[in-house]
Amino acid sequence: MRPKVAVVGSSNTDLVAFVERLPEQGETLIGHRFLQTPGGKGANQAVAAARLGAEVTFIARVGSDAFGRAACENFRREGILTDYIVQDSEAPSGVALIFVGARGENMIVVVPGANARLSPADVERAEEALRSAHVLLLQLETPLETVARALEIAAESGVTVLLNPAPACHLPPSLLSKVDWLTPNETEASAL
Repeated sequence: MRPKVAVVGSSNTDLVAFVERLPEQGETLIGHRFLQTPGGKGANQAVAAARLGAEVTFIARVGSDAFGRAACENFRREGILTDYIVQDSEAPSGVALIFVGARGENMIVVVPGANARLSPADVERAEEALRSAHVLLLQLETPLETVARALEIAAESGVTVLLNPAPACHLPPSLLSKVDWLTPNETEASAL
């Protein structure tokens, strides 16, 4: 039996420019390579779980634009259930603008777009999928009240919860008490 994983979170399109060094403020540089790739912490969790053999349901919002359509097609190719991905006509898909230097250092700006509109009601529409999951994967690139609602449903159902607390922010103890596994990096751990 394949484990059931539900993911509530972000879907972005990453626009990556590779440069010899990161630009200074106000400076224009010429890059040597460009990459457009699916991204977003939630999408990355969903794809990783699917590739490891899990039956994955992804609860997310994308724009009803070319990036959103490409993201949904990518999720279907990966075998991810897309029934609870809303294609939002009022917000663009999320994007991440990423500069990567020669030594791997980076600068990232995320424009959340439709991710910022993922709501508790979107989570409630997927309640059956959440309650039947073995594991719920979360991160913080969507509104905190949406994450909190997903945690409530998981806690009521005894679903194991893994939270990647990124981007780092203060999390109330009432929210953290519902998390089984917390996976911060060093910066995120210091913010907790």
